[in-house]
Amino acid sequence: MFPVLIKLGPITIPTYGFLLAIGVLLAIILSINLAKKKGLDLKVFSDFMFYSLISGLLGAKLFLFFQNINYYTSDFSHLKNLLFEGGVFYGGLIFGGIFAIWFIRKHKLNFRITGDLVAPSLALGHFFGRLGCFSAGCCYGSVAEGCSIAVTFPKDNHLLPNAGQLLPRYPVQLFEAFLNLTNFIVLILVYKFKKKRFEGEIFTLYIFNYSIIRFFVEYFRGDIDRGYIIGGLSHPLTSLSTSQFISIIGMIIAISLYFLLKPKKEKNGKNSKA
Repeated sequence: MFPVLIKLGPITIPTYGFLLAIGVLLAIILSINLAKKKGLDLKVFSDFMFYSLISGLLGAKLFLFFQNINYYTSDFSHLKNLLFEGGVFYGGLIFGGIFAIWFIRKHKLNFRITGDLVAPSLALGHFFGRLGCFSAGCCYGSVAEGCSIAVTFPKDNHLLPNAGQLLPRYPVQLFEAFLNLTNFIVLILVYKFKKKRFEGEIFTLYIFNYSIIRFFVEYFRGDIDRGYIIGGLSHPLTSLSTSQFISIIGMIIAISLYFLLKPKKEKNGKNSKA
């Protein structure tokens, strides 16, 4: 829609990159502020946030590259388009998560506390990331004939099938951006104003909330490259995409974590004695 924010001679600033940078910056500032109030070592925690986010970004781009490998390898000049496009969020979550686990173990950080500190920042950063996706034209929605809120992407968007056909599509990137912003507000309100029942509750809530968000949004996605476990793009309501399958796993993990991390006295009732 608006892939280039500024172009001055040889200097080009992609809109996606700019919005992502804002999201990363705000995510780091927020998490460090929360970590400071927790009394954590800010140097170690700052390194953790920075390198985890970089690892996540690389993972998201790698997944995007391999999902569209034929396009990128058909002409290596296409690789520059990776700067203007989004990425595969679950790829970023996997790569960033693997690095985060390694870093936490190496520096002997508390998994539960660290997870609670970064969860709101993940949702906030993802909000800006999806705005960037909308500007880049990636992660687009399915055809939405007759829908009053549908958008039409430019003819030269190589990411879209049937290039040159101006088809109205669901603004699914904006749907997910709004839902991620809502998730962020819920998480930060629970963190700051509601007494947590156990360490790790905020991170567990993040996993559960985002899994539901992604499962729902998938019904309106139109990019077939993300793959399907069952069915396909032509029958979204009776199909199961790869991302929906991962979302189901995410919900199961979140529910399991809730019961594993929840104190025994709350599991067994007030009259139970541990």
